[in-house]
Amino acid sequence: MSRSILPQHKKLNVLILGATQGIGLGFVRSLLNDERVQRLFATYRNEATAGDLFRLQDERQERLTCMRLDVTEESLFQPAFQQIRDSVDELHFAVYCVGVLHEGSLEPEKSLRHIDSEKLLYSFHVNSVGAVLAAKYLASLFKRETPSIFAAISARVGSIGDNRLGGWYGYRASKAALNMLIKTTAIEYKRRCPSTTVVSLHPGTTDTSLSKPFQGNVPDQQLSTVDETVRLLSEVLSKVDLKDSGEFYSWDGTKLPW
Repeated sequence: MSRSILPQHKKLNVLILGATQGIGLGFVRSLLNDERVQRLFATYRNEATAGDLFRLQDERQERLTCMRLDVTEESLFQPAFQQIRDSVDELHFAVYCVGVLHEGSLEPEKSLRHIDSEKLLYSFHVNSVGAVLAAKYLASLFKRETPSIFAAISARVGSIGDNRLGGWYGYRASKAALNMLIKTTAIEYKRRCPSTTVVSLHPGTTDTSLSKPFQGNVPDQQLSTVDETVRLLSEVLSKVDLKDSGEFYSWDGTKLPW
């Protein structure tokens, strides 16, 4: 990482939610190279797709702990977060990297004709509800006096003010909902976790499985590698503080409209 997140801490305890691939796995790799990270917790949904994450755990067992968590099942949050509490007294940094745009028969809707209520609700459950559930269980791990950060990977298409093309109903709406939930969490955290900064992040178009089907329309100079995106988002996070809590930032540090 080009700049240190929370440089005032000598040792960091970190949680990455959604760490089996893409940006989440990129954060895990980057943070394992940060000597100040003492314990790193990383969640996965399916063992079958978590091979790269498990290999990192085999190499760094003393620092990396992998935990199963399907964010669509709230009953799994309590045991997962209890595992964290049994290991450390507090967290300093957490990033929600879970997201879905296409999966199985789920695809971005080009028109109202393509709206399916079950698929729409699934997008909301993964992209937004899971993040606010994470905020609910994280509150007891962020200490009142200790500076910390909770960030959620959002998307510029979730900006209502920036929506000029339409389409992608489920993804746009669920990311807009994520932004509202993050904004509202930031307000409550000012009372409950007054030293925690809460932000939404737009990572730009990154070369991941989520963007793969749509990369043909993206100029090469606008498509970032995972490592580039993690570096840029880390630079943004290294600069935010409490006055920025509740804001929506792009990968280049600019604030995005709601």
